[in-house]
Amino acid sequence: MFKRASLRLLSAAALLGMLAACAGPAQQLTDYTAFKKSQPRSILVLPPVNETPDVKASYGMLSQMTKPLAESGYYVIPVGLMDETFKQNGLTTASNMQDIAPAKLRQIFGADAALYTTVTKYGSVYQVVDSTTIVSASAKLVDLRTGDVLWHGVGSANGNEVGGNVDVNAFGLVGALVQAAVKQVAHSLSDDSVAVAGLTSRRMLSAGPPNGLLYGPYSPKYGTD
Repeated sequence: MFKRASLRLLSAAALLGMLAACAGPAQQLTDYTAFKKSQPRSILVLPPVNETPDVKASYGMLSQMTKPLAESGYYVIPVGLMDETFKQNGLTTASNMQDIAPAKLRQIFGADAALYTTVTKYGSVYQVVDSTTIVSASAKLVDLRTGDVLWHGVGSANGNEVGGNVDVNAFGLVGALVQAAVKQVAHSLSDDSVAVAGLTSRRMLSAGPPNGLLYGPYSPKYGTD
C-alpha cells in the first residue's frame, strides 16, 4: 500500500510538472509606480533611432506615433515644431536629438515627458512564396523633470494584417513566387511600411492593460487604471 501511494504521488508530481511546462513562463507585468507618481500631461515624441537599412524608417514611424498617444489622453508636442526646432539648432539625426539631456528638452519644449523610440524592422521581406512588410519598434517614456524612465513598450505588425496574403492554391507554386515578387515591388513603390507602422504604433502606444500606457489626463478613462 505504501508503494502504491508513493507511485500516485510521483505520478501527480509528474503531471503537475508537465502542466507547468506547458503553461510557460508568466508574463511580466509593468511596474507603474513611477508613472503614477509622475502623472505626465504632455509628451514630446523624439524621432526614432533607425536600426534598419531603410532610410525612411525613422520619419515613417514618427508620422504614425502622435495619434495613439493623443487617443490615450496626452497632449503631444506638434511634430513639425519639434523637427524644425532641432534643425534650426543644427541637429539632424535622431541619435543626436535623443542624446540631449532631459532637463534641456524640458526647458526648450516645456513637455512633461519624452518618448524615445528605436525602429528595429521596417520594410518588405521576401519569404519564398510570399512577400510582406514588417515594422517592429521599442519605446520608453522618460520624465523630463527627473530623468526617470516611466514605461517601456514594444510593438510589431506585418503587411498581411493590413492587406492580403498570396494564395498558393489559387496561383500554384510558380505563380505564387511571381506574385510574391510583384508584391515586394509594389510594397517598395507604394511604401506600405507607413500603414504597417500605424498598426505597430497603436499596439505599442495605446493605453490599457496589461502593459500599455496609463490613460492620460485628457482621456475619459483617466485614473481608471
